[in-house]
Amino acid sequence: MGDYAHILTRRDEATFTITMNRPKRRNSLSQEHLAELLAAFREAGESDATGIVLAGEGPVFSAGHDFGDVAARDLTGVRELLRLCTELMDTVQSVPQVVLARVHGLATAAGCQLVGACDLAVAAESAGFALPGGKGGWFCHTPAVPVARNVGRKRLMELALTGDVIDAATALDWGLINRVAADDDLDDAVADLLARATRGSRTSKALGKQTLYAQLDRPEQDAYAIALEVMAAASQLPAAREGMAAFLEKRHPDWPD
Repeated sequence: MGDYAHILTRRDEATFTITMNRPKRRNSLSQEHLAELLAAFREAGESDATGIVLAGEGPVFSAGHDFGDVAARDLTGVRELLRLCTELMDTVQSVPQVVLARVHGLATAAGCQLVGACDLAVAAESAGFALPGGKGGWFCHTPAVPVARNVGRKRLMELALTGDVIDAATALDWGLINRVAADDDLDDAVADLLARATRGSRTSKALGKQTLYAQLDRPEQDAYAIALEVMAAASQLPAAREGMAAFLEKRHPDWPD
């Protein structure tokens, strides 16, 4: 695994865990931190892991962009920083593994963006979520992009315009996260959901994840056109053949991948 200054990486059997490790800076996302996260996700994506967990060290999951870094940049520099952040979000969704956010504290601005970009999210009861730019001087334009694709329009507007923190129960109700767990049970809840989300054929699931993102937010007929062709082609893959054969023969499948 790579040698990083701002993150920790760990491999436990089939799970690759990436932990943001700038607790004194509330895991804020400086250029160096974003670059390390991007490198770690690429490293994990090229591995044979089936799942990736994104976590944070310290009392806060992530406070978003590091204003010390942002304030020192001109327009070109801020644009480069935001492009790097966008590349990270795209990579989270393009790696073949299931990516699950383990949220134990506040996830604000680009930290909330990270949660929205992950495939799945499990939060502790004490966690909170916000797009605080709405009550400040720098609106959360890019953080709102993945959040908008998780929650409804009116709820997005409330988050973005008020900047208020919503608790984990509200985030669950609004569709931003999948599960809420007691603080002491967070790791068990993460492991349980990830185990269920990573079972089956790795190849099939990777193709499924990529196709889901490709068809989301497209007109229905366009979405069907994409899904139809991918599903037809996928029916010829070894994993699909094995899955159907096992079903017909009433046995457990022996996945080739």
